[in-house]
Amino acid sequence: MDEADADMWKGTPLFPDSASTMAGRVDALYFFLIVVSAFFSVLIAGLIVFYAVKYRRRSPDSVGASFHGGMALELTWTVIPFFITIVIFVWGASVFFAMSRPPDETLNIYVVGKQWMWKFQHLDGQREINELHVPVGRPVKLIMTSEDVIHDVFVPAFRVKADVLPGRYTNIWFQPTKPGRYHLFCAEYCGTRHSGMVGEVVVMDPSEYQTWLSGGAPEGSLASAGARLFQDLACNTCHRPDAQGRGPVLEGLFGKTATLQSGETITVDEAYVRESILNPSARVTAGFQPIMPTFQGLVTEEQLLELVEYVKSLQSLPPVQTR
Repeated sequence: MDEADADMWKGTPLFPDSASTMAGRVDALYFFLIVVSAFFSVLIAGLIVFYAVKYRRRSPDSVGASFHGGMALELTWTVIPFFITIVIFVWGASVFFAMSRPPDETLNIYVVGKQWMWKFQHLDGQREINELHVPVGRPVKLIMTSEDVIHDVFVPAFRVKADVLPGRYTNIWFQPTKPGRYHLFCAEYCGTRHSGMVGEVVVMDPSEYQTWLSGGAPEGSLASAGARLFQDLACNTCHRPDAQGRGPVLEGLFGKTATLQSGETITVDEAYVRESILNPSARVTAGFQPIMPTFQGLVTEEQLLELVEYVKSLQSLPPVQTR
């Protein structure tokens, strides 16, 4: 589809803008499936009509001849569809893995779905509701959760869509290719006002984005807010950097592999940090007792994100070596 065709179909629901690096790959696979489906639909329907006419009963007493098939015909309609499905599988798998594996360096933004709004939190502290500002040309990763029911982030122009689930984190990523304002929808029925749970992704030039970002929240970054909350909740009394506390040392812990009391190993990621705050006895680190209290109901989803980001900010600090 060339630029003139894209302009002609602009605004049509079946042909949304193509404004991300993945959009072209998704569209190419989609149109390939359409062409294959249309080709075989016409071929099969045409053959049905053709043979119905050619071998129609010409007199009431006529009897059809017996036909026992042929090996060549059987192999043909088995092998050709097999190779077509292999092409579809390999092509679809490559697109799926590309969409599910974000690049190493992304702009991370937290998303909280709530009936019936989208809340976005930038790492620098800027907060938005139903509007997300991002720079053009940079990969953006959305780390998402829900306060209540299942929602679904869907940006047609970027060809990205993912469920937003209560009690866990999911993520999607995209890299915008041109500035503009693009619709964001909830694609999972979530209540009486589901249809009104919409927003916009505002893609800006990098310089304009930095200017917009510089007018961010005066309270500081998400990690700094998490550090203050960490102190207010007295978490620092157990998670001490000198390894003398009753909880694990958090410096340099995020992204590493931790051993649990059960002997299992787990990667310390956003989901594990969240679970450790809300249900600390579920998976206790080896060498520690399950004495941490739960903060379920004491912290909001936004505060959980602040604490998670604070723990992530300690990733660059070297872990304390103990004897």
